[in-house]
Amino acid sequence: MMRFWKYHGLGNDYLVMPPEDISKELTPAQIRLICHPHYGIGSDGLLIGPFDAEEQTFRLRLFNPDGGEFEKSGNGLRIFARYLWDMGWVQNKPFHILTPGGKVTAQVFEGGRRVTVEMGQVSFHSSRIPVAGPPREVLQESIEVQGREFRFCAATIGNPHCVILCDDISRELACSIGPHVETDPRFPNRTNVQFLKVLDRATIQIEIWERGVGYTLASGSSSSAAAAVAHKLGLCDSHITVRMPGGELDIQIDPDYAITMTGAVTKICEGQFDNEAFDALNVIDN
Repeated sequence: MMRFWKYHGLGNDYLVMPPEDISKELTPAQIRLICHPHYGIGSDGLLIGPFDAEEQTFRLRLFNPDGGEFEKSGNGLRIFARYLWDMGWVQNKPFHILTPGGKVTAQVFEGGRRVTVEMGQVSFHSSRIPVAGPPREVLQESIEVQGREFRFCAATIGNPHCVILCDDISRELACSIGPHVETDPRFPNRTNVQFLKVLDRATIQIEIWERGVGYTLASGSSSSAAAAVAHKLGLCDSHITVRMPGGELDIQIDPDYAITMTGAVTKICEGQFDNEAFDALNVIDN
């Protein structure tokens, strides 16, 4: 039986599983079942993270509900930080988490209810995101989707993002346009997609289509990328509140585009996942 802890960050929910409970590498099919809302526990993703004694840091692996491993998640990092705090691994001082998308610094406040993460530095350069074509900063380029033309900027904060600037945004827009942008050939690793509306110099609103997940109520890395784009284009100042259907995140942008993100984390439950549930593997994959 595998233990799990379930949390959400503004409605974006993740399961945390300790690696010592997992006897061998989980397959993509097993991860899909664990995250399935009916045959599993139900989750927007899976977090697995041991302590690395050699590096004196916490090493985190992140998996989407489609079974694919990915680089970084702002909500996932805040949730993992809260889990470490709940387990007594960390106190109120800053600590490091190492992800495939880079090392970050986190700190827990308000009895675990609020977490700050130094997300790393945003880059707009095509070779780092990556985006196909000549080396360049990907700013205010054109993309045609479903017969409509949009202006977009691309960015990475350890994972790829495409930020589409709009006068009006909605869930319907994200769900109709997002899947096509995610898999557009110019993004060789696929991409997360944000639909961005600037409200004022200190506030933006976004709708999110997340790579490997779909429509998402909130995302920390998406908030970081969208805020960085708004600042890069001169539309917002360096301290930005990002509004999403799931709630708000505070983003601070340094002159070198290093991002500090602060937001809420809520514990939902903890329990055990029984191996008997894996009997349904052939059902969800057929």
